[in-house]
Amino acid sequence: MTITPEQLAAYADGELDEAEARVVEAALGQNVELQAELAAHRALKARLAAHFAPVAEEAVPDHLAALLRAAPPVEVPAVARVEAEVIDFAAARAARKAAQAAQARPARARWPRWAGPALAASLVLAVLGIGLRPSGNEAGGALGAALDRQLAAGQSGSEPVRILISFRDKAGTLCRGYAEGAGSGIACHVGGGWKVIRQFGGAAAEQGQYRQAGSASEQVFAAAQDLAEGEALDEQGERTARAAGWSR
Repeated sequence: MTITPEQLAAYADGELDEAEARVVEAALGQNVELQAELAAHRALKARLAAHFAPVAEEAVPDHLAALLRAAPPVEVPAVARVEAEVIDFAAARAARKAAQAAQARPARARWPRWAGPALAASLVLAVLGIGLRPSGNEAGGALGAALDRQLAAGQSGSEPVRILISFRDKAGTLCRGYAEGAGSGIACHVGGGWKVIRQFGGAAAEQGQYRQAGSASEQVFAAAQDLAEGEALDEQGERTARAAGWSR
């Protein structure tokens, strides 16, 4: 019996039907490692819920879903001795039904809808423990050009630099989250140029493209949650900020 990362994340988010959920529950009852992965999914979702719950229900775009499907499945032994806390499956099913009912109701998105797919993909992946790298560098070249010109909305996902989110920090400075190759970061517009204030990456390169996509987004959105004042910019907000040269 195998459970894929996508199935486990769907179970954690209450998106599986009753039959599929029971299969996952049976596997969870036999595998402590799988239980730990489920706990990581739920902990990450809880951490981001306050700021990003309105967009967490967005569908994962096709190019990210393909990466998720390509990930190796988790092998579950036929018999395993479980020495972990008992999972209340009845409560899990009740929570799943409540989540499905909530999804049927329209919700007012406080954060832009275009940020949803990237965040949803990040929730699918376990936290990789990628450390914060030294920042403070000026963002030039392809990164600087993307920060100056590129909008988060309407990207294909194949750009060398992907813009994930734009927001104002607590001082009112415009900042943008981005992913580039195996790394990601946040840059703010200071003194007429972009300065990288948060930078992540490195370990993801050894894990393959599947893990890079989710980890980059997860790191950026978690940092943005701490830095942002108010809501993220929507597409029109980005266009207005770009026209003003990203000044305050």
